[in-house]
Amino acid sequence: MTTPALLIEQAVKTYANGFTALKGVSFSVQSGEFFGLLGPNGAGKTTLISAMAGLNRLSSGRITICGHDVKREATTTRKLLGVVPQELVFDPFLSVREAMRFQSGYFGIRNNDDWIDEIIANLGLTDKANTNTRNLSGGMKRRVMVALALVHRPPVIVLDEPTAGVDIELRQNLWEFITRLNKAGHTIILTTHYLEEAQLLCTRIAMLKHGAIVALDSTKNLLDNESDIQLVMTLDHTLPASLHKYLVLQDGTNYQIKLTDYNQLLNILQELHIHRIHLKNLRVMENDLENVFLRLTSDHMKGQV
Repeated sequence: MTTPALLIEQAVKTYANGFTALKGVSFSVQSGEFFGLLGPNGAGKTTLISAMAGLNRLSSGRITICGHDVKREATTTRKLLGVVPQELVFDPFLSVREAMRFQSGYFGIRNNDDWIDEIIANLGLTDKANTNTRNLSGGMKRRVMVALALVHRPPVIVLDEPTAGVDIELRQNLWEFITRLNKAGHTIILTTHYLEEAQLLCTRIAMLKHGAIVALDSTKNLLDNESDIQLVMTLDHTLPASLHKYLVLQDGTNYQIKLTDYNQLLNILQELHIHRIHLKNLRVMENDLENVFLRLTSDHMKGQV
């Protein structure tokens, strides 16, 4: 059996204040996969990534990178993993190229200027290669964070919100480069709030909510399971209790409802008329990953509104 690029077994993380950020998370990512790790803020994604990188220790459970235990073989696993964190962390006294050479030194790598030049070119940093990092814009600093994670050619690359706050051109350049790395055999693990990116790029997805896995499947299967008709209605009054059986999500006077066929819409309109509730707007939602994500991870699900 092939050794997975990432294996997480019953990962639990409880902090000193008693808060449990991870509640028995288990999944694996195979070598060469483009894998999505999704969830709302506070779901436990960053805690899990920090544990993968050895930056914090699990309360219980186990994580391996390419078969090597993160806790017992920390030096080895750090070389196997490249992490692009959400935070912009860099040395303000180094140029882009100097920072990349310095980062290479952490892994005992020297004379890798050809690879550094390739990364710089692919991330659109050529004009800024000799610029001090403190003088870069936020988007350029984000590019540098990606570059630093790749200098040691890690087989497993974790991208934690890599395109947050960056322009469209960088997003396109980054995904072209990362896709090439993936096709060359690198395993990619992506967290993003841009769900269209995850839908387009990831072949398989895990969704976290409150520290637990609520979905783990191929992107295709997750989308195919959304066969019902999803509508959003804007009303001038509260949805009648008789229609709560159709309710999926509520946001103020906006109600997302789920129908098995359009004939049920007639019943809804009749009920609204009986209760003298006016329908201000109605739209059909596309079948996409965002709908799946909202249904599985929102705290405004039916029964919780």
